Amino acid sequence: MRFRCLPLLAVCIISLAGFAYGITIKDAVFQTKDAGRVVFSHKAHIGKKGIENNCKACHDGIFSLRKKVSYTMADMEKGKSCGACHNGKEGVFPLKECARCHAVKEITYQVKSTGPTPFSHQKHLAVYDNCNACHPKLFNAGPNKRATMADMEKGKSCGACHNGKTAFGLNECATCHMVKEVLLSSPGTGKIIFSHKLHAGKMKCDQCHNKLYVPGRNKPVGMAAMEKGKSCGACHNGKSVFDVKQCAKCHPVKEVNYKVKGAGPATFSHALHLSMYTCSDCHNKLYKTGRNTKVVTMHEMEKGKSCGACHNGKTAFSVREDCVKCHNM
Repeated sequence: MRFRCLPLLAVCIISLAGFAYGITIKDAVFQTKDAGRVVFSHKAHIGKKGIENNCKACHDGIFSLRKKVSYTMADMEKGKSCGACHNGKEGVFPLKECARCHAVKEITYQVKSTGPTPFSHQKHLAVYDNCNACHPKLFNAGPNKRATMADMEKGKSCGACHNGKTAFGLNECATCHMVKEVLLSSPGTGKIIFSHKLHAGKMKCDQCHNKLYVPGRNKPVGMAAMEKGKSCGACHNGKSVFDVKQCAKCHPVKEVNYKVKGAGPATFSHALHLSMYTCSDCHNKLYKTGRNTKVVTMHEMEKGKSCGACHNGKTAFSVREDCVKCHNM
């Protein structure tokens, strides 16, 4: 990293009443190759202890007004250029506090499979006030080659610190990667919400990724496959957590109202039936999930179809009796 010293702009004004010299000074801007733009403020320095409006405190002993000289950080650490004063003594901050001069910014990486991933210089500098902790040991100042999670797990890039010892481990993915609630749509059962927030509060991300799911969009898995241990069924097996057969835990159910031309409206209560049966007792044996367009008559129910499969006078009250239990007469 090299800094080039620019000549100080001086404008002399001569008064007829005598000789009065006015010097106009301005901020010096340095463009570094790999550490961004650095602004040197004459105004901030000119009134400091040891300078006290005396330009000769720096010129030409430390900085030449006539020669364009480049200095590296290594030169400064040996006491040259800015390093002559910025040595951490007499109340002057040391060179290692890089962010005092070099502009740092919040960085967002666009990761294909997990979405935007932010890196906060501000948060890291609150913990490590020495930029040398990362630069250039782990990262060059400026653009770097992307490191994969596999690289990080071997101690490269973020993995040098995020190993579960120095800082939180890489398996705590949601600390860096933004996760969101996932809305799934099933043709037969409507919208289903998968809550990352709920699951991440109980499990580590690597328990599901990439064992069960690849980060990003995955191919839909049917209930039959889940019952064999795939997808959600790997955990929702009735042992670790509730069984996938307890459908209403994830799938929204509602009270169903039927308009019956000759007998008044009829209400089917999911809440009432789920207190006695599981969803698989009816779906998909008697009813397809979702809206059933085919109308079933009372005569067909009396033969064991639809509601009549249970409402036969044995399992439950018969469809031939107590009509007012279903129909609002």
